[in-house]
Amino acid sequence: MTALHTKLWRDLQRLWAQVLTIAVVVSIGVAGFVGMFSVHESLKGSRDSFYQNNRLADVFIHLKRAPVVLRDRLAAIEGVAEVQLSVVMDAQIALPDAQAPVTGRFIGLDLARVHEQRQGLNALSLRSGRWPESGHALEAVVSDRFAVARHLKPGDRVQAILNGRLHNIHLVGTAVSPEYVFASRGGAPDDRTFGIWWVDQERMTQVFDMQGAFNQASLRLHDLAWLQAVIEQTDHILNAYGTRGAVGRDKQISARIVSDELSQLKVMGTVLPSIFLAVSMFILNVVVSRQVATQRSQIAALKALGYDDRAIVRHYLGLAMVITGLGLVAGLLLSRWIGLLVLDMYDAIFRFNQLAYGTTPWLVIAAAGVALTAAILGTWGAIRTVVRLKPAMAMQAPSPPTYQQTLIERLGWGQHVSAGTLMVVRNFERRPWRSVFTITGIALAVALQISGAFWLDAIAHIVDIQFRQTQRGNVVVNFQRPVDPSVVQELKRLPGVIHAEPYRSEAVRLHWRGMAEDGNLLGLVGTTRLLRPVDEQRGPIRIPPQGLAVSWLWAKRLGLQVGDQVEVEFRMWHQARATVEVVEIVHTLMDKQAFMDFATLNTLSRDGSVASEATLHVDPLAMGAFWQAVKQAPLITAVFDKAASLASFQETTSKSMGVFSSILTLFAVAMAVGIVYNAARISLSERAWELASLRVLGMTRAEVSVLLLGQLATELLLALPLGAAAGWGLATVLMRLMSSDNIDFPVIIAPSTYAWAALIVLAAGMVSALLVRRKIDQLDLVAVLKVRE
Repeated sequence: MTALHTKLWRDLQRLWAQVLTIAVVVSIGVAGFVGMFSVHESLKGSRDSFYQNNRLADVFIHLKRAPVVLRDRLAAIEGVAEVQLSVVMDAQIALPDAQAPVTGRFIGLDLARVHEQRQGLNALSLRSGRWPESGHALEAVVSDRFAVARHLKPGDRVQAILNGRLHNIHLVGTAVSPEYVFASRGGAPDDRTFGIWWVDQERMTQVFDMQGAFNQASLRLHDLAWLQAVIEQTDHILNAYGTRGAVGRDKQISARIVSDELSQLKVMGTVLPSIFLAVSMFILNVVVSRQVATQRSQIAALKALGYDDRAIVRHYLGLAMVITGLGLVAGLLLSRWIGLLVLDMYDAIFRFNQLAYGTTPWLVIAAAGVALTAAILGTWGAIRTVVRLKPAMAMQAPSPPTYQQTLIERLGWGQHVSAGTLMVVRNFERRPWRSVFTITGIALAVALQISGAFWLDAIAHIVDIQFRQTQRGNVVVNFQRPVDPSVVQELKRLPGVIHAEPYRSEAVRLHWRGMAEDGNLLGLVGTTRLLRPVDEQRGPIRIPPQGLAVSWLWAKRLGLQVGDQVEVEFRMWHQARATVEVVEIVHTLMDKQAFMDFATLNTLSRDGSVASEATLHVDPLAMGAFWQAVKQAPLITAVFDKAASLASFQETTSKSMGVFSSILTLFAVAMAVGIVYNAARISLSERAWELASLRVLGMTRAEVSVLLLGQLATELLLALPLGAAAGWGLATVLMRLMSSDNIDFPVIIAPSTYAWAALIVLAAGMVSALLVRRKIDQLDLVAVLKVRE
């Protein structure tokens, strides 16, 4: 072992506390990067494998009804490798343990191909039980997640209203499907009230009177380069049969949500770890700078003994490498804990064949490269000046700082403040950049805490807008087919119904200046009370008697403004076209939607006066009798129970957001401790002679501590408002990076979130200060006064 190796070991022992805190900050940056990207790679690998093995289609199209003879025309489209036609219908299901009916999506399954183990596109993977058999009993396999949520198992029997008739369903197995990795009717995951049921295709066509017809087509392509051309030709062939438009896999709801989550993981794995690695680089720079400054004479002696500049540089770089290496090892261990925690959260939302955590070598190499580069940059800035000094110059003490009056003294306020305050101000002015970096680091810790906690505020805001202001009724019912609006009079006669309103939901395509974009048009009664458009910034919006109110997301895609004349193409039923003026841009949070007066929509669509759904306000005390009546209503195919859906949504989001918030809170605390503790220790080492002198002159330990920690307290207090502003900025950046064409996340931060972030960082700072205060109390006055640095 050389002399420099011995010196390195002793320096590490002497600086063990600072080494530990810096290593913790480095480890968090590494853990965030490796953990998040490992989850990203695990999810992506599981998704891609599931999609490939189970042959998820490349193009999907849902329509009203079309003859199966169109299969040959679809198969003849250039670029199409395989076509699968199926029948898909939603229906009410009555479960023994559920008071309210739940919605089931029934999908036809080709049993002959299943039993021959040659399923077509969107193949299922059986998780328990067996496949259905054709026969008198209507057998089904159900989505695995729904079965778990509802405690269903093979052998159970349920009842469902299929095409207006009550049927007994015999559950024989559970399965997962690549088409429903995320099972939802268009919003949040809701495994308790929405399940997928696969039954014999022949029985499906008989029960729903779909012999010789289909209402969903899936296509596999030879190459994705054909995607847009295939979509256009598919629409051309099927438009006459009432379609919502063909979409690629990237816009299929389940696949799109999985892709959005993968994109968000990339953002989280890039932005947040970068903050920690930047902070660790700054702390290393300060610590090594102080180390080099106090060891000028040792550096001179080493040079006099023949050690060249490169050897000395390697020594101090070695100090940084050891600290970073400790952080790297700890970060890799911590990343596994973070990864498994986050992956477990996703396992509760998505359903793949298998989902296993793994870290690829390139992630470890990349993390090591980034961390070590940050360490080198931080260290080189600290040592480059001193190591170039000649031995004779290095042996001399550094030139003392040039003192001058502080700003307070120049303004004539010096006599009005205490000597201690003046000393604190002088230290600020002597090393302004260090104070700036310390304040910035603490502010980033506050911002990090805010960026982890504000998600819960955003979710609460979304819940308020969607479930309380927009959907004011507590039940929504969907009809099997469009019905006369007078049906609400029958609904009002159901037990417990206080009020009911019809509305119409239509798939439309807006055309504007050569562009076209699909979305959903809601026709609402002008005096609606139970379902209304709500602008996230302005509140409820009145339904215009004429014209179109378009959501901001949809308007942004097409570049629409108020006053523009757009062409509305109705995709279903009579497929009419009409030119309508845009009279309002509504800042909704989700989906591409537009709103129109109910009567106006019916007139423009030329389908007559019909309603597709109704929203109801039901007395909560009469819910039992109401649900019993709904279960006997053959026209109602699906129901939305707001209370159940809200509970499921809050349970899922509170768990997932709680995981992220807890992780980021721990990270913020660790970063605050690392910054504050190192700043205080460095300040103590620089001012030990001064503080000991003041002790000898009669100042108490508390008074001396105030001189040192007063600057730290000032930096903490200055950092809090900056951290609040930085937290809002970081949250805004994250939301912009994570927003998509279908979701506009709001940046909502409650005052309590700012307060908790400030309190948590203040508490971390106070704990760090108390640790340093103990060092001040243990100061050896005689030893310190013997040698002046």
